[in-house]
Amino acid sequence: MVYICSAFIQEFRNWDTAWALQALYVMVYEIRVLAERADKELATNGKSPEKLKGAGSFLMKVFGVLAGKGPKRVGALYVTCQLFKVYFKLGTVHLCRSVIRSIETARIFDFEEFPKRDKVTYMYYTGRLEVFNENFPAADDKLSYALKHCNPQNEANIRMILKYLIPVKLSIGIIPNDWLLQKYNLVEYSNVVQALRRGDLRLLRHALQEHEDRFLRSGVYLVLEKLELQVYQRLLKKIYIIQKQKDPSKAHQLKLEVIVKALKWLEMDIDVDEVECIMAILIYKSLVKGYFAHKSKVVVLSKQDPFPKLNGKPVNS
Repeated sequence: MVYICSAFIQEFRNWDTAWALQALYVMVYEIRVLAERADKELATNGKSPEKLKGAGSFLMKVFGVLAGKGPKRVGALYVTCQLFKVYFKLGTVHLCRSVIRSIETARIFDFEEFPKRDKVTYMYYTGRLEVFNENFPAADDKLSYALKHCNPQNEANIRMILKYLIPVKLSIGIIPNDWLLQKYNLVEYSNVVQALRRGDLRLLRHALQEHEDRFLRSGVYLVLEKLELQVYQRLLKKIYIIQKQKDPSKAHQLKLEVIVKALKWLEMDIDVDEVECIMAILIYKSLVKGYFAHKSKVVVLSKQDPFPKLNGKPVNS
């Protein structure tokens, strides 16, 4: 198999036109799939799975053949996407960087000349990489591009994109509609979304615990865990609104003991000292505008926009 593929690549290298590009696509795809199956079989028999790693090395050689001037270069993105699938499967996503640099910095490539299918796949995987790097604005751009240009009839692919785009959107303060979660069977995010809307810390933690394995496998657990700060912000805002209805003149003064009572009502056992630390973090990260009066144990809120919206930007790190 390897000998035949190597011979084909050698001949392909010498051709000036891209007439055999579709055959190359089939070969590249089959090499990756067969290597995955072979590794699964080896692992079942107690042997070291190494075929997919070898397939990755071979695909890099194929990429090198396509990474040049001429009509054959439009095939480079397809091979790149197959390499991404190999690296993600092996857990060696750091290897994606060298291929990405070649695609995004080499002057021989014009991203718009690549087929739409390959551009969508490329943006999906590079978007996932940005999620792992916690670069949420870049992840939002890439995954949104993939969603916008994905075939609307392919619900499975849309669901794969949304599985990562939703945590990204939540991280920058954008909450999806419930119908979207239902339509694409992403109900694992339903309680996360409700927790953000209500300021319900107990519900968020329950949702993370209930779907922990799924979120860990997707690599979004830590992203979702960091939503706690937004949930605290929403809870404070609800307390502020209630106080404003009772006594508008003192609405901007939030006593820590009131916050502790609200958390206890949610069955969250958090004492005053912990709440004080949380308030300090919220103010530091610009989720709350105001200052903390340590002696009186009161958070004094700004009278103008005390709870700033993220407006598509991540929480300050």
